Amino acid sequence: MKKHWIHLSLVLCLLGGSTVSAEQNYNWIEGGTKVSLKQVATVDLDPSLVFLDAENTMKMSRDNNQKPRGNELGSIFSADEKEQWSVIFRYEDTGYIKDADKEKIDPKAILKSYKEGTEEANKERTEGTRIHVTGWDVEPFYDKATHNLTWSMLAEYDDKEQLVNYNVRMLTREGYISAILISDPKNRETDKKQLIEKILPKLTVNAGEKYEEFNASTDKVSQYGLTGLILGGAGLVIAKKVGLIATLLLVGKKFGLVILVALGALGTFIKKLFSRKKRAEADERSAEQENL
Repeated sequence: MKKHWIHLSLVLCLLGGSTVSAEQNYNWIEGGTKVSLKQVATVDLDPSLVFLDAENTMKMSRDNNQKPRGNELGSIFSADEKEQWSVIFRYEDTGYIKDADKEKIDPKAILKSYKEGTEEANKERTEGTRIHVTGWDVEPFYDKATHNLTWSMLAEYDDKEQLVNYNVRMLTREGYISAILISDPKNRETDKKQLIEKILPKLTVNAGEKYEEFNASTDKVSQYGLTGLILGGAGLVIAKKVGLIATLLLVGKKFGLVILVALGALGTFIKKLFSRKKRAEADERSAEQENL
């Protein structure tokens, strides 16, 4: 428990939270056992990791002024207090996503669409908050053996501060599991290994939810394929016409939804973490000076 408390102390320090309530309010599950991602999948948790279930993951978000989406499955952290990464799991009930376009994924066209979309959205952003897509960290690729779709996009703010989002989508019978790595550019490659080597190989989709168990006579089918999944559910043709983010904003307004684009969400989240840490340190220094 002490190690978990220390680890969470560091996490909440970045979030501006309290280390006292951390140990009391979150039910950490130690590695070396199997944990459930609700009814969808299980993870054979490595001894070097710790886990929060869906309820605790959403509670942590609320406690740190982040609104949970409601489809969280759980989250995994390192038990090593020196490591600051985390992986958040969510589930999207989109219907069965056909992978017929697996040989037709066009990274150049998708990248162009993302660039056009972000630059269109930048017209309504203030200086310092604009995001510019610069290229692929990892071009989209699909593993037909595991039915996993992976990509990682590079971007930067006006001040050239880099951000990255590393995404893995695991297709299931009725939708997909998303695994989002929260890290920073400096430690991205090291942290990515944790996800690729220690977590994904030990994640098993439950019987009845597996992609190959799709029943064409009874199961719902998604309206988009792999390319549409990379584009956040918006079709490539539509996205190329008006820009990805503009498309998502239009959809959000039409259905009264609040949509947070993954690319900007991760970068903004990381930026907030470190800015809060800096503010907390500055407040502490001010308090110390006042007491002198």
